[in-house]
Amino acid sequence: QVQLVESGGGLVQTGGSLRLSCAASGRTFTTYGMGWFRQAPGKEREFVAGISWSRSTYYADSVKGRFTISRDNAKNTVYLQMNTLKSEGTAVYYCAAEAGGWGQPDSPYDYWGQGTQVTVSS
Repeated sequence: QVQLVESGGGLVQTGGSLRLSCAASGRTFTTYGMGWFRQAPGKEREFVAGISWSRSTYYADSVKGRFTISRDNAKNTVYLQMNTLKSEGTAVYYCAAEAGGWGQPDSPYDYWGQGTQVTVSS
């Protein structure tokens, strides 16, 4: 069992930056693929970024070049650095873990956090 707790959300102006953190419980964190997803009001949840156990990274086209996912296995934590935020970045951001270790957009994510709200104001 893995428990995920996100933090770092908040209100930011267009063009600003935020860093989200996701703290994971469990001794097998290093073998999990990790992902960040988001869900805007009235829209379906979408993949944002993922990182494999070997630190391969994957990004949605909409965030490439602006967002960076990373992991610190010593701290059982995955991060999402978000730069040059746009108004369409307003959403609840969720951290997810998948036992296969791949962290790809279509990986079967097994565990989800409760989400953290990010609001980008113009």
